[in-house]
Amino acid sequence: MADKQISLPAKLINGGIAGLIGVTCVFPIDLAKTRLQNQQNGQRMYTSMSDCLIKTIRSEGYFGMYRGAAVNLTLVTPEKAIKLAANDFFRHQFSKDGQKLTLLREMLAGCGAGTCQVIVTTPMEMLKIQLQDAGRIAAQRKILASQAQLRVQGGAEPAEVPRPTATQLTRDLLRSHGIAGLYKGLGATLLRDVPFSIVYFPLFANLNQLGQPASSDRSPFYVSFLAGCVAGSTAAVAVNPFDVVKTRLQSLQRGVNEDTYSGFLDCARKILKHEGPSAFLKGAYCRALVIAPLFGIAQVVYFLGIAESLLGLLQGPQA
Repeated sequence: MADKQISLPAKLINGGIAGLIGVTCVFPIDLAKTRLQNQQNGQRMYTSMSDCLIKTIRSEGYFGMYRGAAVNLTLVTPEKAIKLAANDFFRHQFSKDGQKLTLLREMLAGCGAGTCQVIVTTPMEMLKIQLQDAGRIAAQRKILASQAQLRVQGGAEPAEVPRPTATQLTRDLLRSHGIAGLYKGLGATLLRDVPFSIVYFPLFANLNQLGQPASSDRSPFYVSFLAGCVAGSTAAVAVNPFDVVKTRLQSLQRGVNEDTYSGFLDCARKILKHEGPSAFLKGAYCRALVIAPLFGIAQVVYFLGIAESLLGLLQGPQA
């Protein structure tokens, strides 16, 4: 049994590799999700994910779809590593008595993993959202300025609003609010990530087990990939209302005539009142498209044991 034990460094490296690959593949869809969730009924810039991506490329160029990606690529390694390793740790602790994990214990393990990951997730998403949504706000202001110009002929060209950088945002938040500034929306992040993990990890484990051959202790990689995709997209859609509220709360800049919020309940109430129940599903399709391959890739990397191979090469042949 000893050869089946996976070291903590290997778990962390696998999680990091999976996160980097996944974010690179799906980041433009995540940007569309953020912009769709943030736009309110009075100032709709985009009608769909494809419309958002096309308009982003036209106004900001191809790399405009990757605004905020550097923050994600920097922090996704510790985030995914913590999430996957914590879930593995809690599952191991809950199965020490040698009994098979019950559904309740699987859910508790997922709950522990989701709680641990917000240490990194909250500041990462806080910075990422500002960078992702800056293009939407700039485009909206430009349109309004152009309309005002038509009414007042001969007016000056609207000034280009400088877009923030992650370093500048971090410095400003720390200066004005201290470390708490980076953790704005922590409660909403917990309300999203804890239920997500409670749904995702047990669902993945059971789906993955369905495709496990009787003669093997591990499912084929394609089974892990599909199980990760199905479990990830299901959990993503299930918690999307919390994600909408979290995105709104963490957005520091607002478009013209857009609501501001004092907290989670205030935000949820105003969304329901002004935009209707369907607003809580904004970006759900995008989020499912982001999470499905992200976690599918994560589980394949994790179960293929890429880090174990790398660590084995570094250690060299054992005497």
